[in-house]
Amino acid sequence: MTALPPAARTAQLNAAAAATFLVFGINGLVFASWAARIPAVADLLHVTSGQLGTLLLCLALGSLIALPTAGLVVGRIGTANTVRAAGLLAAAAGVAVALALLAGSVPGTAIALFVFGIGIGLWDVSQNIEGADVEHRLGRTIMPQFHAAFSGGAFLGALIGAGLSNLGVGLPAHLLVIAAVVAVLTMLAPRYFLPHLPAAAPLAGDGKETRGGAAWTDGRTLLIGAVVLGATLTEGAGNDWIAKAAVDGLGASQSAGALLFAAFVLAMTAMRFFGGRAIDAYGRVAVLRASMAAAAAGLGLFVLAGNIWLATAGAALWGLGAALAFPVGMSAAADDPRRAAARVSVVSTIGYVAFLAGPPLIGYLGDVTGIRPALLVIGVPILGALLLAGAAKPLRAG
Repeated sequence: MTALPPAARTAQLNAAAAATFLVFGINGLVFASWAARIPAVADLLHVTSGQLGTLLLCLALGSLIALPTAGLVVGRIGTANTVRAAGLLAAAAGVAVALALLAGSVPGTAIALFVFGIGIGLWDVSQNIEGADVEHRLGRTIMPQFHAAFSGGAFLGALIGAGLSNLGVGLPAHLLVIAAVVAVLTMLAPRYFLPHLPAAAPLAGDGKETRGGAAWTDGRTLLIGAVVLGATLTEGAGNDWIAKAAVDGLGASQSAGALLFAAFVLAMTAMRFFGGRAIDAYGRVAVLRASMAAAAAGLGLFVLAGNIWLATAGAALWGLGAALAFPVGMSAAADDPRRAAARVSVVSTIGYVAFLAGPPLIGYLGDVTGIRPALLVIGVPILGALLLAGAAKPLRAG
């Protein structure tokens, strides 16, 4: 890129930022198309919360297999081709989920969700690596806006899910349309990503770190991962269980549950879009601590609320608090551009372990206590993230 004239370089960076923004948004749309209609899955397959948790665990296992290898895949074929491959895989798996639901097949749904998880895992890590690279080259805080695009896509997906549920449109038909949209857009958008460059030779003394091995033993990276783990468990639990908890705990309709989930993701979207200003003004650490405190307060209000209005306010506050920790963690992991790809991959992996594996475990606990009380268990990792937030302090130049 350094060989390009300044105007062409700026245009290329802006195009890459726009394409990354779109890819994050599509990812959010896909996720919410599933998450907002999880109650419909339980009805179609006639499963309990614990059994539904097992299905969600299948999705998580697929991603857990994909996440540790995503950095290697990106290193070989680049972020653009990884997003393309992951998008096509996720779209094919979405079709398989739709067909399994039509057949009422729990095993078929489980297998399709496992494959879906592989696609989502590859997609998530590659888009975050691309976003970190774009942010570094632009020289300004933009990662929260990429994640705002994810939340905005999720909000749109939640509204679509609520509307289709209210109209009586089945989840299988919904998923088939989403799969077609994903297949087209993930093929086209990455053409504007930054050019893929071969892996650079290791710097003196860097050795395995530039290839990703030592990133798993770097203390600061692991502490950032712990912060992100707590935050993404908070976000993942909200994504997967707010709609179901509203239906089961408050007697809300499925469409009302989807709208309450929409309030959660709308709050996240707004905070991520404007949160960069707060980070620039007050610093990462202060923003992280305030975010975790807000998430704890919102979670408590949602669980203890006696009516849908208070629960909605709690969900919104919960969303505000859960919004910034993941993008801040990605930026913190990428502070050293020489090691950014390996460290972003590590923090992404740790975060998505919680994001995908935590909610199914809450489902099992929900069979004993009910979903709303079970959500209180995530107060522990929220507190941990608050206490460890200092790890995200920017590295000093040099």
